[in-house]
Amino acid sequence: MSGLQIGADGRLRHLLTIDGLGKPLLTAILDRAESFAGRERKKVPLLHGRTVVNLFFEASTRTRTTFEIAAKRLSADVINLQVAASSTSKGETLLDTLKTMEAMGTDLFVVRHEASGAAHFFAERAAPGAASLKAGTGRPGHPRKGLLDRFTFRRHRGADFAKLKVAIVGDVLHSRVARSDIHALRTLGCRDIRVVAPRTLVPVGIERMGVAVHHDFDTGLENVDVVILLRLQKERMVGAFLPSTAEFHRDFGLTRARLAKLRRDLLVMHPGPINRGVEIEGEVAYGSQSLILEQVEHGIAVRMAVMAEILGEPRRLDDGPMSSPASSGTRTTGTVPGIGTRAGSRPKRRRGVR
Repeated sequence: MSGLQIGADGRLRHLLTIDGLGKPLLTAILDRAESFAGRERKKVPLLHGRTVVNLFFEASTRTRTTFEIAAKRLSADVINLQVAASSTSKGETLLDTLKTMEAMGTDLFVVRHEASGAAHFFAERAAPGAASLKAGTGRPGHPRKGLLDRFTFRRHRGADFAKLKVAIVGDVLHSRVARSDIHALRTLGCRDIRVVAPRTLVPVGIERMGVAVHHDFDTGLENVDVVILLRLQKERMVGAFLPSTAEFHRDFGLTRARLAKLRRDLLVMHPGPINRGVEIEGEVAYGSQSLILEQVEHGIAVRMAVMAEILGEPRRLDDGPMSSPASSGTRTTGTVPGIGTRAGSRPKRRRGVR
């Protein structure tokens, strides 16, 4: 997989999975995100003249909107393809869609699809210089969410992931986020990763990913630094995985009473959207220990960083890492790395619709 994602020059060509990406590259992306998050002037001309197509075969208004905002802040032209109203509903294949949008001068496809291999299909068959970014396909992973979570608690806990104790709680079986979180945490050096869920919601063999499995909430969250809560993805469940959501909340929901028994500096995260009264109590979701709204805010900076790595001017991976606020005590406000034309990229095309 890393051969498809990484070019011969070591540059990120597509983002399909966290697995196989090295620590220097992940750190470089997080550093770019830091520079975007710290800017007072939000818009930069990095991707001026480039075209980004949000190709969503699955509905997700929040994800599509934040990708659109991120691309526009990089000065890219953005097309949102409403698949239900497009030619795919008339029998057009994925390959037809790919080639049609390529003919219009697309530089980056942001793909969300129920099939696990859709983004890979685009990456394998796209013309040289056209990139594919996975925005959620099937179950295998959600790489951008994995990067976002690492960025968010790096700002609070610093860049030394080896010291972190992280618990991932909830519907791990159907979650795209959980696998990407685990891959990213392992790559960045985290040694204590716990999966906490009912037996029916734990994938078989997940221990091989380097995690400890717990089926008791209190035991699994003992002395953890960060808890990542996952919603019950009922739309992906076929069959009976739980007696009821009320029982799940009783055994695995994060309530004020449970939170009071955990570390006072515990950080609470959730990829969203939240289900109040199921995996989390409403007061906890927006309490002082919650980073859920920060995750939403940081999502734009992380998306910008990924697009900049793929389409922008390269940032050398042997450059010294930027200081994160947690380690330096200051907010980064320096210049954005990589404003310019991507080295070795194809010339700007004038054909098609802009």
